[in-house]
Amino acid sequence: MAKNHANTQVNASTALVSTGKGGLLGSATNHIAGKALPFLPPWAGAAIAPPVAGLITHEMWGDSALSAGIACAGLGTSGIALSAMTWAVSGGNNTFRRIRRAHATASVAAGMGWLTCATAAGPFSTGMLNSWVFGGSLFALSWNIRGLMRNAHDETETVEKGGWAKLAEKIGLEKVQVSHAKGSGKGTVTANVEVGDGKTVEDVQATAGKLAAALHLPPSGVTVTRDPDNAARGTMSLRVADLLKDGVEFIPPQRLGLLPTADIPIGLYANGETCLINPFDAAILQHLLVMGVTGAGKSEFCRTVLAHLMTRSKMSIWLIDLAKGRQSVGHMAEGLDWFIQDAKTAKLALKALPGMIAARGDRLADEGLDQWAPGSSLNAMLIWMEEAADLVDFDKLDEVARKARSVGIWLVVSLQRATWTNVSTDVRANLQASACFGVDDAGDAGFGLPDRVVESGAVPDWGSDRPGYFYATGMGIPQRQWTTEVRGSYTGDVKDEIVDMIRAAAAVRDPLDEVTAKAAGLVYAQRAHKGSNRTSPHVVTAGPVAAQLETVPDQDITDEEQDVADEIQDVYDEVMGQIPGDPEPDADYANIPLDGEMPETDEDSGITFGDQTDRTAEEARHILYVELDGFARAGRLSFEPADLIPATVAAGRKRPWMQAQLKKLVEQGVLTKDGHGEYTIVESPLVSA
Repeated sequence: MAKNHANTQVNASTALVSTGKGGLLGSATNHIAGKALPFLPPWAGAAIAPPVAGLITHEMWGDSALSAGIACAGLGTSGIALSAMTWAVSGGNNTFRRIRRAHATASVAAGMGWLTCATAAGPFSTGMLNSWVFGGSLFALSWNIRGLMRNAHDETETVEKGGWAKLAEKIGLEKVQVSHAKGSGKGTVTANVEVGDGKTVEDVQATAGKLAAALHLPPSGVTVTRDPDNAARGTMSLRVADLLKDGVEFIPPQRLGLLPTADIPIGLYANGETCLINPFDAAILQHLLVMGVTGAGKSEFCRTVLAHLMTRSKMSIWLIDLAKGRQSVGHMAEGLDWFIQDAKTAKLALKALPGMIAARGDRLADEGLDQWAPGSSLNAMLIWMEEAADLVDFDKLDEVARKARSVGIWLVVSLQRATWTNVSTDVRANLQASACFGVDDAGDAGFGLPDRVVESGAVPDWGSDRPGYFYATGMGIPQRQWTTEVRGSYTGDVKDEIVDMIRAAAAVRDPLDEVTAKAAGLVYAQRAHKGSNRTSPHVVTAGPVAAQLETVPDQDITDEEQDVADEIQDVYDEVMGQIPGDPEPDADYANIPLDGEMPETDEDSGITFGDQTDRTAEEARHILYVELDGFARAGRLSFEPADLIPATVAAGRKRPWMQAQLKKLVEQGVLTKDGHGEYTIVESPLVSA
């Protein structure tokens, strides 16, 4: 044991001394040599190159005065040329680079001067030898000092006065300091901006156009953003090269079945970074305003976003497109839960939104959620409205947009110009995210982008000349990227692959949840287009309504009640056979008032009315319900009170009674009413009875 302990001590001591090859001393020597090695080349060059070169030239031309003079003249001229070339190729726009230029030029000039003299006098004469020893030592030491300073400082970090000073003087920014300019290596340069007394960052922003012109950049190539923490500072971005001009490939989803809260890649920024949006994962779901002229790239943007969301679970998409219809997304229609292409259906669908929002809000409250989350039983929803100015009641949309956020309904409004005549300021305030493509007038950009973005110089006033380029804000995008140009993905080259992807995603694409489907009502149940989701929700449908009625469970009805119902139906059929559903103004009975006492015989038309005042309240309601059910059967889901005059007459009632019945049906959720007095049938009153 003692022997082993002794061996251990010896081994430990040996380990302390023998660290690596040659032991501790060898390691120290290697370390010092490694540190000193970078500084040896200047000394080696100063010690070897001058005497060797001088000896060669002296032996070649130093024998006679004539040859020595000619050689010295040639070497002197060569020295001047080499010094000039060194000055030209070692230029720079900051302090360190300017020092490097002067140092390199002086070194070349001194070396060529010594060589010229050594050719005539000889390299080992007293004067040349002394100048070689002292001059060479200073030369080597100066380059060692430069090496140390180069390691301590980034020679590219500070842009000081020089070229900027001249440019600033021309555009009125003499009191503006630009520093820490850095290139991304992908076509953009960023720099910090700090203004002096009497100037503001807004003054710099106002000169962005002049600066772009002076630097021969595109009008949108210079943007200046303010520092939110310091009013005297900002960030300048210059797009010196367009690396996106050849297009951006579509980035497919990582896999099928992602949740709505996963990132959506929509293109690339001018600085080379991928542009990602994530509306459903943001702290607040921000509705999106898409704006741009025809041909600017809005449809391509739509296809990119939809292609990703169509491959996700717990996601339902409604698309309203009255302009291009199937031309834009017809090949992707299988991934849409509802594709609406006519104005009448579009308005009915939008009228269903308040009821859907209320029903979804109640369900989220039951689930203990303040806002929609992937753990809810409800799907996330996207309602995309193309050319929305032609179909949306923006007064209603303002209220809908405010309430839709918390229940997981994302609204996207797309149109060419979001001016106050098309979209009210209240609605624009609720469309907090934006994707602004090319516009014809710079002033139009202010309708789609936040003021601070437009003020920075990020104005896409290129019309349709640069399709696919846009600025995007909100939706989880970092604010530092709001003023950076984006080019959207191009799906045309992978159209077939996207179609195959959407079809494959049918296995993971969930149908619209039952709560929302039921609240959407008959207009949704009777929709002409249905996507290829993996299953269909079990809700009471009506398409046609006759089939729906067959699914309603039988109710306990006595024979006497059935006889009464049959009799009422016979009376109804007889009355409806005499009175057209849509009377013309010049009809015989058009002048008969619904209010007031009903005469037994009309003097003008000769029509005789039987005594129907003995109908019970239940019988009268049933006649009205049958009329509404007939509307639903025929797909006529919107109507005005005047359309129910024949049924009201057949029920032996007057207008106040009819209006009271309609009010009850609205309260029960069977009907909805808009601000213009028009009603929409959500479900048949016979089904809900």
